[in-house]
Amino acid sequence: MRSRLIRLGCSLILAAAVTVPAQAVDALEKRILPPADFATVHEVLVESIEAEGLVVAAVIPFNRMLQRTATTLGKSGSPFAEAEIVQFCSSVLAWQMLEEDPAQIAFCPLSLAIYEKVGQPGRAMLVFRVPGPSTAGHRAAARLLHKLADQVGATLKRRSGAAGGR
Repeated sequence: MRSRLIRLGCSLILAAAVTVPAQAVDALEKRILPPADFATVHEVLVESIEAEGLVVAAVIPFNRMLQRTATTLGKSGSPFAEAEIVQFCSSVLAWQMLEEDPAQIAFCPLSLAIYEKVGQPGRAMLVFRVPGPSTAGHRAAARLLHKLADQVGATLKRRSGAAGGR
């Protein structure tokens, strides 16, 4: 009886995995940013979000959590010198996705993470999860996230060029 239940459970898991459309898979995007200190990267990211008329909902100090829990989990410390997750909302996008499927509430708020690894000062990364292209709302969210990431990179590049030209 037990082995029959295990086989049934495995069959259900396999069936669920097979029925998930490939385009529904989220993608992780990484961007190496032009050299800048972490505080500047944070400032430019928040300014880019606000310039789109959006509101930063939360800034999660992710590195602090890693530092706080490292020894408890047998880790020597965080791999990051700095790391945070910036969450923001777009009411237009939220409504679009919720009208497509109320379960898409799970995509709200959108977020972008920035981090700087230990021993690599001034080399920040921007990372974000892009919803798969399965709906118009997902595609709009992807465009917005890419636009914000592009704006952050372009602004940092302009600022570093201006600082270098003095």
